[in-house]
Amino acid sequence: MSTIKVDAISDEAGTGAPNFPNGLTGDGSALTGISPFKPVAVTGTTPSLDVGTYNFFNSGTLTGDTTLTFASVPTNARWSYKFKPVVLTGAWDVSTAAYTQSFSVSGQDTVPTGLFFKPDGSKFYVVGDTGNSVYEYDLSTAWDVSTATYLQAFSVAAQESSPKGLFFKPDGLKMYVLGYTEDDVKEYDLSTAWDISTATYGRDFSVISNAQNPTDVFFKPDGLKMYVTSNTSGDVNEYNLSTAWLVTTAVYSQNLSVSAQAGDPTSVFFKPDGLKMYVLSFAGDDVNEYDLSTAWDVSTATFLQAYSVQDDLAEGLFFKPDGLKFYVVGQRNRSVAEYNLGSPTSLTLPASLQNAPTLALVNNTVVTYEFVTDDAGVTVTLISEEVL
Repeated sequence: MSTIKVDAISDEAGTGAPNFPNGLTGDGSALTGISPFKPVAVTGTTPSLDVGTYNFFNSGTLTGDTTLTFASVPTNARWSYKFKPVVLTGAWDVSTAAYTQSFSVSGQDTVPTGLFFKPDGSKFYVVGDTGNSVYEYDLSTAWDVSTATYLQAFSVAAQESSPKGLFFKPDGLKMYVLGYTEDDVKEYDLSTAWDISTATYGRDFSVISNAQNPTDVFFKPDGLKMYVTSNTSGDVNEYNLSTAWLVTTAVYSQNLSVSAQAGDPTSVFFKPDGLKMYVLSFAGDDVNEYDLSTAWDVSTATFLQAYSVQDDLAEGLFFKPDGLKFYVVGQRNRSVAEYNLGSPTSLTLPASLQNAPTLALVNNTVVTYEFVTDDAGVTVTLISEEVL
């Protein structure tokens, strides 16, 4: 958890404390009309803060976009307001997506074809067709691709000359690479979780009978189902595994054509409950969202909507586990692009406020604003903002 605090009033004297307007001091000694510390919980989306009685207001988790006002403000006052912004809608809804930033992987491979993130967001992996390797990156801030640094590579050239899709078992002890040339899913064992330098080739499973020229592979969280996309037939193929995570036990079950929406599908991803499926289209350069009436059963999928992405040669797709971000790797930009879905609840402060907040609201953080006035609320100044 990170802490960011910004003093909105500059320290012109260099004393280490903010300079408050008209002689107000940071220890509250100039305050009148309220006790030194009187906290209260406030509720609703239009709270009016009674500053004449209390000086610390806690909204808890916002229940919607909120508009704040101040009431009964003493001549001199200092007060705080704490709240937690959350995303009420937008998760897993591609129509709410917005591009935010990207990270280039061209220094490692000029034709990136697959993407996978460690469940805590502290690592991501890219498979590439130029170097026929899997590349590992560390993120200093989870899920923020701008903080990525390249760590190491693992060659799969001895098994595949055109690797496409990439998947890891949730504990990081197995890695799967989809082979476009060999038309199979290759399984690797890792002696150290999430460390690709410890990977050894184990076995493979051919999908040529149902998914020629396959482009991606995805597993159900319990390892008992596997899904493979094919750009030849334009479909998502579903397999059952009698032994979890062991590809040699896979048996073909059924398929779903997505060619009407996602021509040349290059990647597939499922919501953790199996009730949504997303297919990335190389031809359409978009993420296509499907609803499944029966979890993990592709025959029950119906197309809902699509979202166009930044890269016009899109190859790999991955969603953050809470559905509030997705990532696309593509050949044109040779980058991992990050998209946000939904937006946190907003807070509207009085228009007369001096020093508007500068820190962006982030989902599920705790935000505290501090205010002062020396003229009964005619002029209210934001003196600090903190995000935890």
